Amino acid sequence: MVLLVALLTVSHARLIAQKNSPPHWVGTWATSPVPIENGKGPIGQADYTLRETVHTSMAGGAFRLVISNEMGIKPLSIGAVRVELQPDAPNASSQREVRFGGNSAVVVPSGAKIYSDTLHFALPAQSTLRMSLLIPRQSIPILTMHAYANQPNFMAPGDQTTATTLTQAIESDSWLFLTAVEVQAPQQAASVVTLGDSITDGAVSSRGANLRWPDDLARRLQATPKTSYLSVVNAGIGGNRILHSDIGTNAGPNAMDRFDRDVLSQASVKYLIILEGINDIGVGTGPSNPHEKVSPDELAFALSQLVERAHTHGIKVYLGTIMPDKGLGLYYTEAGEAERQAFNQWIRSNKVSDGVIDFDKAVRDPADPQRLLPAFDGGDHIHPSDAGHHAMADAIDLSLFTR
Repeated sequence: MVLLVALLTVSHARLIAQKNSPPHWVGTWATSPVPIENGKGPIGQADYTLRETVHTSMAGGAFRLVISNEMGIKPLSIGAVRVELQPDAPNASSQREVRFGGNSAVVVPSGAKIYSDTLHFALPAQSTLRMSLLIPRQSIPILTMHAYANQPNFMAPGDQTTATTLTQAIESDSWLFLTAVEVQAPQQAASVVTLGDSITDGAVSSRGANLRWPDDLARRLQATPKTSYLSVVNAGIGGNRILHSDIGTNAGPNAMDRFDRDVLSQASVKYLIILEGINDIGVGTGPSNPHEKVSPDELAFALSQLVERAHTHGIKVYLGTIMPDKGLGLYYTEAGEAERQAFNQWIRSNKVSDGVIDFDKAVRDPADPQRLLPAFDGGDHIHPSDAGHHAMADAIDLSLFTR
């Protein structure tokens, strides 16, 4: 009887603790921002509405948005934000107002990001969300944006946040200021971050179709009962490098620089996949204008540092081998190929990460291993086609996430 009472008391205490515990937030979508000078376009010159679309991975009983001015050097004013779940036909009644501390407008300090108030309606897995942000006229010298969304977004004059159809809209290929969507999920739920360059970002994959390899991985994880508790958030940036930055361009800060913001600050990260290095090698050895050369040893040391930083936060790390680029005149040289092979040899045999994903083996042409398999070549000899992205996702052993 004493034991039974003790067990009941412990169970009751656990129920109380669960009831009083804070919500468990998990990233269901994210993108990595870069700083872009606001020398072109209408944003800031007058009141403008941004209409941006994202595709989520994990379901949640409620969700919130993350608005970023992390690259900005002045405060950013947001006049209003509305959100609706697609693919329902757009109509004003399906829209929800997004608030910030109970207010419809908010000012985001320079260098900061903010969370919206919780939106209390269910977000299914693999959802498409459409956000409308009113950006009032103001001085915005630097935009915080992800320059390549591979997703049609729009800008329209005035406050059209409640409009079902935008008028005088200009199509944009960027996500501005919006950097994450987080869901409330069970305590065991967690996220997988994919840190990479334009291959991870989805360059050349079908526009608006969500066929990047991280998207395909998310679908595999969600369809498998043992891994359905995992989301995938994409931290790819086109042109990104491990060791050198291209500030003021779409390539943004180097991977070591952006690691804390783009990986460690994501909600409930449990796993990390890193696929970076082809741009370091191509820029350093390319035939057009080689510069900022790096060695395989320098790249290996840098990745080891990222692994250590992730391990400090309890995150397991899987390293991806670098895929071939023969035929890309901008990058490919025999010296670069030798460096890629040496770097891949280190990745395959490394003792610092928690595992290896052999993307190179999954997509290379067996008849010419320095090239992508033609069916997996997106056309420029470096970026995979939709079929190539699918092959990359299929090359990932899901047992990596259930051990």
